[in-house]
Amino acid sequence: MDSPDFAAVAALTLEQRDLLFLFEHFPVPGVDAVEAARRVMAQPSTIDSLLESDYVQNAILDRSQAWLNVSPKLYFNVMLRRALPGQRQPQERRTLHYLANLLGLFVHAERLHRVQRDDAARYDYLVDLMQEAQAAGHQRRFLVLSHIGNYALFLAGYCRQWIEHRHRYFHRPLPLDYYRNMSRAHFASAAKHELADTYGLRPVFAQLATRFDYYRDGIERMAGAAAH
Repeated sequence: MDSPDFAAVAALTLEQRDLLFLFEHFPVPGVDAVEAARRVMAQPSTIDSLLESDYVQNAILDRSQAWLNVSPKLYFNVMLRRALPGQRQPQERRTLHYLANLLGLFVHAERLHRVQRDDAARYDYLVDLMQEAQAAGHQRRFLVLSHIGNYALFLAGYCRQWIEHRHRYFHRPLPLDYYRNMSRAHFASAAKHELADTYGLRPVFAQLATRFDYYRDGIERMAGAAAH
């Protein structure tokens, strides 16, 4: 099975235009952005340092620019780090890359409702995905478990106000805790699947299960900042 589209956990998966953006705004004059982007590909730790830097955050937030020529993945990578400041262990950096890639995928609404980008089936409800996971074969089960974790995390973080509004004013039965618990439990299950090792996702899913509220809170803060 090809690597799932959500299984991106490294800085080296950024696009060429993202690397150019990082160096075109570098605060030291005279830097050749093209040459710097070429060289930095062999130094992922350098890319992580750039993503944490004030100058990159300021460039992303510069409202005088009518158009940002960066990928959604770079945008979310920088904004998530801004929402979750502090010293980072290597595993947290991998988890942030994973989440930035995931949010970049979910920019496309149709992808949010599909287990993979080209999946024929569309799922609007978590209960349908749970039934699919129970009936699925080995590989498919891993994808569905992962998607339930991803989908519920997105709803609990990016759409918290929408969930709480529906629960409070429209008497919908599912509170925020439902999505929090659903996501955490399915990340834990996905982490135990052997394909989590195949795609380097076991430690990422373990982080998302054990530190779920930390990452969920960061996504919510990021969404709130982007709205203002």
